Amino acid sequence: MAKLKTDWILFLTILAMVGFGLVMLYSASSALAELRYNVPPYYFVVRQIAWAVAAFFILMYFKRRDYHRLNTPAWAFSGLGIVLGMLVLVYFLDPRSHRWIQIGSLGKLEPSEFAKPALILFLAYFVSPRSQSINDRSTLKQALLAVAMLGFMVVVADLGTALVPVITAIVVFWVAGLKRRHMFRLMGIGALLAVAAICSRGYRLGRVISYFDPDYSLIETVDTHHVIRNYVASSTSIRDASYQPRQSKIAVGTGGVLGVGLMEGKQKLMFLPDAHTDFIYATIGEELGLWGTTAVLAGFMVILWRGARLFVLARDDFGKYLALGVTVTIVVQALINMSVVLDMGPTKGFPLPMISYGGSSLFSTLLCLGMLLSVSEHEG
Repeated sequence: MAKLKTDWILFLTILAMVGFGLVMLYSASSALAELRYNVPPYYFVVRQIAWAVAAFFILMYFKRRDYHRLNTPAWAFSGLGIVLGMLVLVYFLDPRSHRWIQIGSLGKLEPSEFAKPALILFLAYFVSPRSQSINDRSTLKQALLAVAMLGFMVVVADLGTALVPVITAIVVFWVAGLKRRHMFRLMGIGALLAVAAICSRGYRLGRVISYFDPDYSLIETVDTHHVIRNYVASSTSIRDASYQPRQSKIAVGTGGVLGVGLMEGKQKLMFLPDAHTDFIYATIGEELGLWGTTAVLAGFMVILWRGARLFVLARDDFGKYLALGVTVTIVVQALINMSVVLDMGPTKGFPLPMISYGGSSLFSTLLCLGMLLSVSEHEG
């Protein structure tokens, strides 16, 4: 088979989505910057451009670097170690939310975002030589220990962010041949831990309840003393959990097929919280309509297509699992974000990769995509 070269379809799609994200970020954040933060309208987009430049260099570094050189214990374990160290550090530097490290004028660094490329590298390194023994007890213990440790540290900061790496790990193990009985056990344990994490914070529980039983009519047939309602209401972080999805649906519905026009959206004017971050897809829907939201979805489908193609064509297992991990991570996060914006799932803070404001997310995403491009460039 001929050696694969740069995947220009994938590369140009990435550039187009980052550029589109910068345009939509300016549209979504310019008024907010002046109204809420009393800063110039270009405040957020300038910082995102700085991150985008740095992220582009990291994408090109990994794109040009032979991915076979990443298949070493140094890369696999140092990445996990650095991320775990950052997660421990942020626990003390940000005692309230345990999420961000301030890095001067560029804004805040979110260490949990870097758990994604670290875990992808580890899974590809760990699973590729063990695909024939993935169901051995000793192999499972080693893999699950690393995944569980990383997952726990991320959950402390943000339950939602931990969901994407965990789903990625499950898919990689499933493709590697993990037996069904082991898969069901892991999913059961994961579900129980997720329930415990949700119930541990009132605002988390409130978001889930607001989606499935917003008026507590079902819950209070059993909880007649309103214990759950009072617990949710007592959370210092809680607010009307249905407000965001309601405003998001108004934005998308207002846009219709063609949208109201770029920069003409109204929901971003203090009505829709996080209009430039987690709910920027709603701003796209309002201003560019169905065509705009479909174009964004199509961009992620191109990434899915090219990633799946590389998984099939890669001649070594490390390249296959590297391509699989990157593709699943980015596409799953994008689909979850879109589902939340369209009120198809409980509200959770997921940035839309390459589109939402957030330097850590953009840097982490382009790092992952650089590794995916490397599989294309250096496979063979």
